[in-house]
Amino acid sequence: MAETLIKVDLNQSPYENENVHNRWHPDIPMACWVKPGDDFVLETYDWTGGFIKNNDSADDVRDIDLSIVHFLSGPVGVQGAEPGDLLVVDLLDIGAKPDSLWGFNGFFSKKNGGGFLTDHFPLAQKSIWDIQGLFTASRHVPGVRYAGLIHPGLIGCLPDPKLLAAWNEREVGLIETDPQRVPPLANPPFAATAHMGKLAGGAKSKAAAEGARTVPPREHGGNCDIKDLSRGSKIFFPVYVKGAGLSVGDLHFSQGDGEITFCGAIEMAGWVHMRVQLIKGGMATYGIKNPIFKPSPITPTYNDYLIFEGISVDEHGKQHYLDVNVAYRQACLNAIEYLGKFGYSRAQAYSILGTAPVQGHISGVVDIPNSCATLWLPTQIFDFDVNPSSAGPAKQDFAGIDMPVSQDVA
Repeated sequence: MAETLIKVDLNQSPYENENVHNRWHPDIPMACWVKPGDDFVLETYDWTGGFIKNNDSADDVRDIDLSIVHFLSGPVGVQGAEPGDLLVVDLLDIGAKPDSLWGFNGFFSKKNGGGFLTDHFPLAQKSIWDIQGLFTASRHVPGVRYAGLIHPGLIGCLPDPKLLAAWNEREVGLIETDPQRVPPLANPPFAATAHMGKLAGGAKSKAAAEGARTVPPREHGGNCDIKDLSRGSKIFFPVYVKGAGLSVGDLHFSQGDGEITFCGAIEMAGWVHMRVQLIKGGMATYGIKNPIFKPSPITPTYNDYLIFEGISVDEHGKQHYLDVNVAYRQACLNAIEYLGKFGYSRAQAYSILGTAPVQGHISGVVDIPNSCATLWLPTQIFDFDVNPSSAGPAKQDFAGIDMPVSQDVA
């Protein structure tokens, strides 16, 4: 059995675990060291550090302080890794912690984080999903059951000082273009809730004031939320600091392409079994500045889909020029409208799109002025037929079941 190098106690605050951090900074000390060729296990908190609970209230989703996230296990130092190398990470296996066989999906309040469709779902909502071996089902979203494609939403290596400075400069600059926007354009450094692993004293204070928030994906990897980066995947990460500094967290049991609900997968606490290797000088050899990966050979075998199109004309009729973001949003809204004809609330339909293994595709970016994006919804996840027919949709009786919703507080 591989050694578990980092353990987490779900009854303990992540701030009390020195092998966990929630900011990116080159001065964060390595939590442990491994050699090329080693395989090992890291346990992880869910990305909120246990703030979201297994209950029927969405108040925790409404009230969470998003500056605390994400809680990552690491950094893991790899002996011999130097800037310019590629760190090769094999994801050998991933699972939920045995004492926490459930996950959550949520929509954040527009006043606190928002999301991809926040103007349509401005209030906090939540669904709980039970993990049943390879499958999941929810007491809040009836009529669906699907196999999980378990993956880390967030995995990457530490930045060097130059890269960190570039991140902060460009993201703070973006915020300054519309500083009052809700939700904000980006998240600047925020020292008050920073957890810097083993770093202490004045060094901790300085790094906390500079540390990059973990919300977006960046050149080092980070919060990419790629559902196919699952068991059996191989990832090639650029190395920016000595030792590489690999960290992982934000595990998902299942997710649709785009993680469109923002808290947009089935979020869980769990563990990752991985192996590391090095390709010396690999960044220059292969011209790599962002990670590349080989997908998992283990995927749910759904092969029948309904495909919803969207174009870059928004829901208000405004024309956008080849805007894939607008087009994908329209594809999602079209799917939500469709599922509503079968008895789902709009929130339940939205939750399905965020948690089920839907596929998102950029289908056209050259036919001015409209880009075309598509959302592929697997029909086999439903307990009933959702295909169009001359008989019309067979509306289901879900007996008043719906997702918990919290009103915003002043």
